[in-house]
Amino acid sequence: MPTTDHGELTAAGQTTAGHETSGPTQRSRAKESRRQALLSAAATLFAVNGFNRVSLEDLGAAAGVSGPAVYRHFPGKQAVLGALLLTVSQDLLDGGRHVVADAADPATALARLVQFHVDFALSNPDVIRVQDRDFSNLTGEDQSQVRALQRSYVEVWVDVLAGIHGTTDTADLRMRAHATFGLINSTPHSVRNHGRRMAVKSARPLLENMALAALLVTSSPLAD
Repeated sequence: MPTTDHGELTAAGQTTAGHETSGPTQRSRAKESRRQALLSAAATLFAVNGFNRVSLEDLGAAAGVSGPAVYRHFPGKQAVLGALLLTVSQDLLDGGRHVVADAADPATALARLVQFHVDFALSNPDVIRVQDRDFSNLTGEDQSQVRALQRSYVEVWVDVLAGIHGTTDTADLRMRAHATFGLINSTPHSVRNHGRRMAVKSARPLLENMALAALLVTSSPLAD
């Protein structure tokens, strides 16, 4: 097919300047879909069986591909674990920042942060369990990156809490954030482990109210 100096479409789907005229190809979308399927399967299998008891063949079978086909997406099982925890950590940080940016004041930001994190915990109990149990199986580099992302996420909360608690020491605010994560993250996971699936409709308001109470409580000493 002929081209002109004005960059008309060629048979290869490109302009004469060499630029593609469309977005992601069907093949690239399919590849990304398989990659996400592998990460989803990894979250479930690692949570149920533990990282060390899951093989690449297990991951492939759960995602509908052969074991060797996993290597088209990840160099190995450890890389799957790294991608899973890095992706979740980045999503939490990005989501938290977005919540705060859209809030009119610290009180609104805090309430929406709590809602955001409760939604994450109720939707991702398997990922939370993998983080708790298999973090040490990450490479050193991935451990450092996950920790850095998670520290940044904590500081999003600390900055909002500082706008509510005024001159309260930063260490106190950071402790409130960590305690709140512990409360929210552990509840869906622990209820599920006792053989009952938590009803999200009833769990959500309870977790949100408990978390806000912990975050807003005053720091006055207990009476003797």
